[in-house]
Amino acid sequence: MKTVKLANGTNMPVLGLGVFKVEEGAELVSAVKEAIRLGYRSIDTAAIYGNEVSTGQGIRESGVPREDLFITSKVWNADLGYEETLTAFDETLHKMELDYLDLYLIHWPVEGKYIDAWRAFEKLYKDGRIRAIGVSNFQIHHLETLKKTATIMPVINQIELHPQLTQKELIAYCAENNIRVEAWSPLMQGGLLDNPVLQEIAAHHNKSVAQVILRWDLQNGIIVIPKSTKAHRIAENMDIFDFALTPEELTQIDALNQNLRVEPDPDNIDF
Repeated sequence: MKTVKLANGTNMPVLGLGVFKVEEGAELVSAVKEAIRLGYRSIDTAAIYGNEVSTGQGIRESGVPREDLFITSKVWNADLGYEETLTAFDETLHKMELDYLDLYLIHWPVEGKYIDAWRAFEKLYKDGRIRAIGVSNFQIHHLETLKKTATIMPVINQIELHPQLTQKELIAYCAENNIRVEAWSPLMQGGLLDNPVLQEIAAHHNKSVAQVILRWDLQNGIIVIPKSTKAHRIAENMDIFDFALTPEELTQIDALNQNLRVEPDPDNIDF
């Protein structure tokens, strides 16, 4: 699996498996094991997903050494705060039965809470319990606020990103500040699969629309974590390294932007 080097020197796979909305149980364990068998090395979960136990089980049962994997989880809003975040991190490791995480993220920028949570992140990082620390769903002004007190800046900002929400300004800001962008909901939860522009591009390359979107991400320097529990989809999502979109096709896909979100606006969250 290809990797990119984060600002702190850690190598992160450019493609991973997301497990959002997958319940605990055998289906998830099987999906994680199948993804790792196929060559995935990055697995992304979160405390609020309620599936850290099965995700951890799949990781342990994969047969691949822990040091060869890149495991991400996220602290939930209710646990933001210095002591609260430290406790939440311990709970995540306990559920996953892991000794450390490769990447830990603040899930949402809850005003008045993420600054103290970030102090806890910095401690966990300095203590060697996390290899890299980052954020999720942060807008430019959230990152600017964090910059005022942080001694270590995030190396990742994981955001909703797909052809109808391209977030070019935020991506440019992150690039200027050595923050890698990672896309969640890259396929817009299936909402783009019947788009005629994407279908035409996909037919030209003898690929699926999903593969075209994921390739668009990679060629734009975006790390991507498509979610699936179906073995053939997990395999299909990985089969994106043998073709390239033309500059014209990249422009066509960019032009689909409508600033359309399928999940909440980070500036208007009430959870």
